[in-house]
Amino acid sequence: MGDDSEWMKLPIDQKCEHKLWKARLNGYEEALKLFQKLDDEKSPEWSKYLGLIKKFVTDSNAVAQLKGLEAALAYIENAHVAGKTTGEVASGVVNKVFNQPKARAKELGVDICLMYIEIEKGEAVQEELLKGLDNKNPKIIVACIETLRKALSEFGSKIISLKPIIKVLPKLFESREKAVRDEAKLLAVEIYRWIRDALRPPLQNINSVQLKELEEEWVKVASAAPKQTRFLRSQQELKAKFEQQQAAGGDVDGGDDDEEESVPQVDAYELLEAVEILSKLPKDFYEKIEAKKWQERKEALEAVELLVKNPKLEAGDYADLVKVLKKVVGKDTNVMLVALAAKCLAGLATGLRKKFGQYAGHVVPTILEKFKEKKPQVVQALQEAIDAIFLTTTLQNISEDILAVMDNKNPTIKQQTSLFIARSFRHCTPSTLPKSLLKPFCAALLKHINDSAPEVRDAGFEALGTALKVAGEKAVNPFLADVDKLKLDRIKECAEKVELVGGKKPGGAAEKKEGRPISGKAPALSGTGGDKETKDAATKPGPLKKAPAVKTGGPPKKGKPAAAAGVGGAGAKGKKGPETKEIFESELSIEVCEEKAAAVLPASCIQQLDSGNWKERLACMEEFQKAVELMERSEMPCQALVRMLAKKPGWKETNFQVMQMKLHIVALIAQKGNFSKTSAQVVLDGLVDKVGDVKCGNNAKEAMTAIAEACQLPWTAEQVVAMAFSQKNPKNQSETLNWLSNAIKEFGFSGLNVKAFISNVKTALAATNPAVRTSAITLLGVMYLYVGPPLRMFFEDEKPALLSQIDAEFEKMQGQTAPVPTRGISRHSAAAGDDGEEEEQEDVGNDVVDLLPRTDIGDKITAELVSKIGDKNWKIRKEGLDEVTSIINDAKFIEPNIGELPAALKSRLNDSNKILVQQTLSILQQLATAMGPNIKQHVKNLGILLGDSKNNVRAAALATVNAWVEQTGMKEWLEGEDLSEELKKENPFLRQELLGWLAEKLPGLRSVPSDLLLCVPHLYSCLEDRNGDVRKKAQDALPFFMMHLGFEKMAKATSKLKPTSKDQVLAMLEKAKANMPAKPAPPAKASSRVVGGATAAKFQPVSALAEDSGLNTLESRPDPKKAKAGGGSSKAKGVQGKKVLSKPNLKEDDDKSGPIFIIVPNGKEQRMKDEKALKVLKWNFTTPRDEYIEQLKTQMSTCVAKWLQDEMFHADFQHHNKALAVMIEHLESEKDGVISCLDLILKWLTLRFFDTNTSVLMKTLEYLKLLFNLLNQEEYHLTENEASSFIPYLILKVGEPKDVIRRDVRAILNRMCLIYPASKMFTFIMEGTKSKNSKQRAECLEELGCLVESYGMNVCQPTPGKALKEMATHIGDRDNTVRNAALNTIVTVYNVHGDQVFKLIGNLSEKDMSMLEERIKRSAKRPSAAPVRQVEEKPQRVQNMNANANMLRKGPAEDMSSKLNQNRNMGNHSEMAHTVPREFQLDLDEIENDNGTVRCEMPALVQHKLDDIFEPVLIPEPKIRSVSPHFDDMHSNTASTINFVISQVASGDINTSIQALAQIDEVLRQEDKAEAMSGHIDQFLIATFMQLRLIYNTHMADEKLDKDEIVKLYSCIIGSMISLFQIESLAREASTGVLKDLMHGLITLMLDSRVEDLEEGEQVIRSVNLLVVKVLEKSDQTNIFSALLLLLQESLLATASQSPKFSELVMKCLWRMVRLLPETINSINLDRILLDIHIFMKMFPKEKLKQCKSDLPIRTLKTLLHTLCKLKGPKILDHLTMIDNKNESELEAHLRRVMKHSMDQTGSKADKDTEKGASRIEEKASKAKVNDILAEIFKKIGSKENTKEGLAELYEYKKKYSDADIEPFLKNSSQFFQSYVERGLRLIETEREGKGRIATSTGISSQMEGTCVPASTHTVSSSIGNTNGEEVGPSVYLERLKILRQRCGLDNAKQEDRPPLTSLLSKPALPTVASSTDMLHSKLSQLRESREQYQHLDLDSNQTHSSGIGTTLASSSSAAANIDDLKKRLERIKSSRK
Repeated sequence: MGDDSEWMKLPIDQKCEHKLWKARLNGYEEALKLFQKLDDEKSPEWSKYLGLIKKFVTDSNAVAQLKGLEAALAYIENAHVAGKTTGEVASGVVNKVFNQPKARAKELGVDICLMYIEIEKGEAVQEELLKGLDNKNPKIIVACIETLRKALSEFGSKIISLKPIIKVLPKLFESREKAVRDEAKLLAVEIYRWIRDALRPPLQNINSVQLKELEEEWVKVASAAPKQTRFLRSQQELKAKFEQQQAAGGDVDGGDDDEEESVPQVDAYELLEAVEILSKLPKDFYEKIEAKKWQERKEALEAVELLVKNPKLEAGDYADLVKVLKKVVGKDTNVMLVALAAKCLAGLATGLRKKFGQYAGHVVPTILEKFKEKKPQVVQALQEAIDAIFLTTTLQNISEDILAVMDNKNPTIKQQTSLFIARSFRHCTPSTLPKSLLKPFCAALLKHINDSAPEVRDAGFEALGTALKVAGEKAVNPFLADVDKLKLDRIKECAEKVELVGGKKPGGAAEKKEGRPISGKAPALSGTGGDKETKDAATKPGPLKKAPAVKTGGPPKKGKPAAAAGVGGAGAKGKKGPETKEIFESELSIEVCEEKAAAVLPASCIQQLDSGNWKERLACMEEFQKAVELMERSEMPCQALVRMLAKKPGWKETNFQVMQMKLHIVALIAQKGNFSKTSAQVVLDGLVDKVGDVKCGNNAKEAMTAIAEACQLPWTAEQVVAMAFSQKNPKNQSETLNWLSNAIKEFGFSGLNVKAFISNVKTALAATNPAVRTSAITLLGVMYLYVGPPLRMFFEDEKPALLSQIDAEFEKMQGQTAPVPTRGISRHSAAAGDDGEEEEQEDVGNDVVDLLPRTDIGDKITAELVSKIGDKNWKIRKEGLDEVTSIINDAKFIEPNIGELPAALKSRLNDSNKILVQQTLSILQQLATAMGPNIKQHVKNLGILLGDSKNNVRAAALATVNAWVEQTGMKEWLEGEDLSEELKKENPFLRQELLGWLAEKLPGLRSVPSDLLLCVPHLYSCLEDRNGDVRKKAQDALPFFMMHLGFEKMAKATSKLKPTSKDQVLAMLEKAKANMPAKPAPPAKASSRVVGGATAAKFQPVSALAEDSGLNTLESRPDPKKAKAGGGSSKAKGVQGKKVLSKPNLKEDDDKSGPIFIIVPNGKEQRMKDEKALKVLKWNFTTPRDEYIEQLKTQMSTCVAKWLQDEMFHADFQHHNKALAVMIEHLESEKDGVISCLDLILKWLTLRFFDTNTSVLMKTLEYLKLLFNLLNQEEYHLTENEASSFIPYLILKVGEPKDVIRRDVRAILNRMCLIYPASKMFTFIMEGTKSKNSKQRAECLEELGCLVESYGMNVCQPTPGKALKEMATHIGDRDNTVRNAALNTIVTVYNVHGDQVFKLIGNLSEKDMSMLEERIKRSAKRPSAAPVRQVEEKPQRVQNMNANANMLRKGPAEDMSSKLNQNRNMGNHSEMAHTVPREFQLDLDEIENDNGTVRCEMPALVQHKLDDIFEPVLIPEPKIRSVSPHFDDMHSNTASTINFVISQVASGDINTSIQALAQIDEVLRQEDKAEAMSGHIDQFLIATFMQLRLIYNTHMADEKLDKDEIVKLYSCIIGSMISLFQIESLAREASTGVLKDLMHGLITLMLDSRVEDLEEGEQVIRSVNLLVVKVLEKSDQTNIFSALLLLLQESLLATASQSPKFSELVMKCLWRMVRLLPETINSINLDRILLDIHIFMKMFPKEKLKQCKSDLPIRTLKTLLHTLCKLKGPKILDHLTMIDNKNESELEAHLRRVMKHSMDQTGSKADKDTEKGASRIEEKASKAKVNDILAEIFKKIGSKENTKEGLAELYEYKKKYSDADIEPFLKNSSQFFQSYVERGLRLIETEREGKGRIATSTGISSQMEGTCVPASTHTVSSSIGNTNGEEVGPSVYLERLKILRQRCGLDNAKQEDRPPLTSLLSKPALPTVASSTDMLHSKLSQLRESREQYQHLDLDSNQTHSSGIGTTLASSSSAAANIDDLKKRLERIKSSRK
């Protein structure tokens, strides 16, 4: 036992390997215990045993082996890793356990196998068991069979794959061992239990005795469906369910739903092995079949018949075989051979199934034609053949062929075709039998049931009955509206008898659970036919079950077949049929008519019908009319009545009154009675004859319209037009066409036969009478609305002049929507129900294609042509192809009948000559367009040529495939195995193209055929292809496969892969699952051609749908600019490529839905790594070489939609423009996508910089601007890689000769600093200064200056010194602009940095240095703005980032430098003009006049989601984020957001504007947030009054606009302004110019009569009143005074163009201001106001004012001045400092007079109250005497002696009564006398004032804006609360003063004297003055200057009249900016403040 003790100590795993069996036995026992104890299935213990388990089961010692098996079983059950051992263990079990004599060992072996299956390793186990069946040892075979049987019985046929088992069954039955045979029998019974009859065919050939035994056993099998009783680990929930059911008392009801789960339907066909027969055909087959002797032909056919008996055939090229068989069927004279050939075809179809589909189209017509044979065996063979063929294709595909035969004269053909249709219908479901198919079939069958031959009638009834049963009454009844009751009952009777193939409920709903198909139910067909039926039935449940699942969007519409929408064709028009039964009323004889008429009409009426006296006839007509009006519909004999009317004189009636009545009665009868086509025939001729009549024409048209309503427009129109053109009268022709145009609009286009009209329209176009031609062209225009561009194709051969007229008409129609039909709806048959309604609309678009007249080119495709195409000589082949091209070109549209052409072309696709291949592809492309949707039937003939090694051939092939898909839809391509067969081929080109194509097409499909699953295994092999491109494309396609097939199916398909591959693929699947797009929503039912103006309402269903599925709602307002004129749909952009499709463009949109940028996780990072590692070329070149472009293309292919990529890399620049337009359109909606592909987008844009086409360049720059705005909003920062591959190329464009482009590029460079550090930009721009292009050098230098100015010296890289030296070298440049730019840049640096600059620059040549110094000196004269700007720069640059640059660029192109000079001369600060680039200058007038353009030039703004308005808070919290090292001001993000929102306020789109206003209002209402608006007030107000102008000029005039929208916009504008003007600190920021424009806008609005007419108008005007009061009270008083004075001045000048009311309201505002003066006088800058009054009086001296129609202006002015004098006293005269030449106006004199007057009155200046009182009394007293005294004085002046005395008295008098009015006395005198008096008075004044004037102080108030003031004692029209305007705290002004002092180099020492800084301008340590508005001011000041120049003002007086907050210091010209002078002034101000 010593040994024992040794091994006892070993660990378990070593014991298990010990050489002593006892040790092993002990090891196994312990292992078993251990395995049962281990809880954690992932414990590391398990791994130790991985290699040992095989030894456990194959132990050589039988005792140990038993224990080993137990331990192994425990291991497999509990260990996570057990699966890895499957193969070796199962093989061990089969070979070493199943042969053991002990039953226990075998049992354990079976359990182990089953346990492996349970842990998901079924396939591996099954493989080992099947190998075991080949073992020599029968024991092992029996055990294997038993294990398989057990597995099948427990796990079911879903998990155990039956196909391989069934394959070996026959062999097992042949075994010599009885045990094996018996076990096989048991297995066969078990299999039968699961798949029933599908097992029969594979076992057909076993020994008949065995078969009989089997049959007996099978009969005993219970009919209940078997259930799975043991479950996989992944099926635990099923297991739980099963156990519950068991607990509930056995298998009670087994839940219906699982039924399908547990019983997969197995198709016997699938279980068979395919046989290859083509090679087995006799060698001489093709000769024999053509032989003269029928016996030889028979031999050949028999050989084929034998081969096709194989139930499953291998796919191959059967074209030739089918062709010869078809020939025998069609042409052979021996009927026996015909039957034989038909049998062969049936066999082929049965064996090939779907793969035969491609040949079906060729054979069907031939077989149907052959039904003329009477012999039963031939007919039966043909029936079998056609039934078998039907199952290989779809009814849709062969419908054309069947319908063509339906009209055949031969009754047997008609009968057999109807029977075939009936049989075919049985295989259909409501979804595969949509209305579009039912309609033509029902129409044809209706003719059959009226046929003379009874057998044809019976067959017709059967077919219609079957249709009724399959599709349900709702679908079929509309087509049976005209069938009489007897026939209808017969059809219903047939319907009840019909047995449907899959066993259906009569309602047309598929039976939920399909029992096994009973072959007895199939029509009695012999042999293969019957078998085929059965098989088909077996496959049916799949699709049937799926039908409901197709409907993705919302609840399914009731009764609408799931797939119906997908099918084009002529659906749903049948409902037009009126309900009337006597449509086909028989013609009545005149006698019968008279009888019927007499019964309902008064006798007198009938007698007088043909009276010779017209009055009697008229009376008769009146009676006739009354009678008709009173008749009931049911009793009105329409035909009789109209025949009475037609009786002599009938339509030849000469009296027009009688005629009019007659026509009116016809209309009445048509409306009120059951009016049939027969009745219509009676009258139409007469109506057409009268339609051109001047007096009766309208009545005739009414009657025609009524008839059209009764008998359908299509029929009526056809009759009418034919009649009109069969006679000669041109008036009738043109009026008929006019009527038709109108009728089409009223009735809609549905059902009209375009072909019929086209020929008549062509006749009309050729008419000599111009009216006829015009009418024809108008009719074409109307048709164009419905048919669209294809209509033009019919007229391409017309004369150019005519064609251009037609084009012009079409052009007019473009962009218009077809009106909704208003007539012809009322009588739709009830059966059409609700969905009929929608369908009609969608059909119109699709039908157009069917309406086009098609040419049959079948006869041109001769055998000779086909042989040419196949000739050995390539030249002849080419000739053949050329011929085909010309045939198709000539025909334009062709019938699907093209004979042998497809096969001939197919063989050319493999031509060795690539040129011919390409030509063939282009023919195929043409063919698709020419044949339209009918090309479907040829799809299967087209081999896909995507695998060619030549790039261009592949591209052509792809284009061809796409052209076909456009016509056929994708379904045809995905059905069947063709696609998977192609993918199987290991051609990398083929694979990548095919996968790329699928990735592009699949996302747009709503459902796909199940055959797509067949591609998955090949897709997986592509994922591991050697070729990288293939792998990449496969990965791209993966999410789209998953989108349709679902993750589960895809994951399940991995089980066949090798373990390593499987893990990889599963990982990829997981990744793809994350990126899986949603399926596209069902197309919204918008109207048939939604163009441009679609309202949001149209899209509501879609929005709702989107919300349900948790997506953002679609943005449903199509931007007017984007809805392309005439383009079918307004593509509303949505999420994940969901599109609102409108019907006509369905094709085009289908493949363009889906995102344009696909997000590839870590794609960008990977690309950067590749570039770093030099795996790809670095993006660096002088001109882009091909390899760069190719590389970019490859990189883009993964993340850019294929169709967009094609546009982007197209050779033609227009495609680039298209691509850019699409990119702009998707920019907002696909932010993440754009950012993930940003590097590629920028690289692609750099390529566009090398294009020569300006339009592309402009579009590129437009996109860039929007792109950088977006990136800035998203707070994105460019990576180094992106910057270095883009910025250098952008800088190249700064040197463009076109300055529009230069400007744009500069704007973009500006924006880039927000997303890329300025210091890094600096280096790139510095590089740009080294360019050879002088423009580029200059612009770069200027840009460097801007950077330094904005961001300080830190931006200079590498060091300021080096950078400056570099810049200074350019001072010596040979180009003048470069020199100037360099000097300006260095001056800018000097302004920021001071004298240090000279140190940094180092040595310069003397000449350069002197130039520099001179320039610096010159600039020093103007106070520099730099230090302040450094802080405020950010907002200014951001300022207009989003305000549409295009809009702002409208200003006239002035030269920058002249602007500079102008500003210098003005004594203004030129820095302003220098740094406001031109695109940021607003030319308001331009914008105002150019309404149209303003409106449409805001395209980018509509991108905002409208729903956000309703979110609670709309503006993000201000985030403080520093953009670059030099920037840490809060402005950055908030400012740009606010700028963006403000820019949207002025949008031409009302909703955008409302939304923006709502956002701003939100901010203003929250005190903590309102501050953010500071610095944006002017900008906001400008946007607002621009919007007011836009409403005034554009929106109000727009008829189409809903006026409620405008009121809503008005109320938003007024609301947000009131909010603004309630916040005093913000209100005060508004500058003069802006206030002036604002007041102008508001007053114009108050006077707009159009507003008063609106419903809410009064309310709007009241609110405006309130707002005006707020503006007057809360704005900066100086500014508002100035603004009002300026406005008054302008309004008086423009009296012609403005209503006098306008000036009156301005003056009322001034009076209101005057009333506020006592409170506000101290906060007003009087100097500026007086300057404005001075300018006003200079423009309007008193004389001129007195000439005004009203005396208000002069009274207003006097009141204002009087009040000022009263409040200020003599000091008022100290405030004239800003006026240069005081003599230019009467201001000073007037003030003195007033002063004098008040002094005289009171003697005490201080006593203001008494002064007031006194002056009032004086005034009253004087009024009476005034006239007498003045008359006296003027007398004196008039006399020579007393002139002097008189003047003196007048002077005294005027002094006493300062506002005495001497005008009336002067008015009548001469100009000379007037000036004499004035001069005299002035002289006396100077004498008397001898003391001279006190020197007036030149102090300037610290308020620095030059503006104006107003006042009066009258109240403003709307005195709504007189709130006191609070003073602006002095701290505001002191703060500004401090800034000015800083600029002028003064110290700010005496801080303690100043009041605390409370103003909003005093942000701690940052004395900013909101400079984001600077540019607006500069513009406004320019505007003002230009205005005043226009008013011939002397510029001098205007120098100071500028309003740049905190930038200009107004001063008199004498001391332009003398610093000493300033010091004095500032000191003075300070002292006066104290």
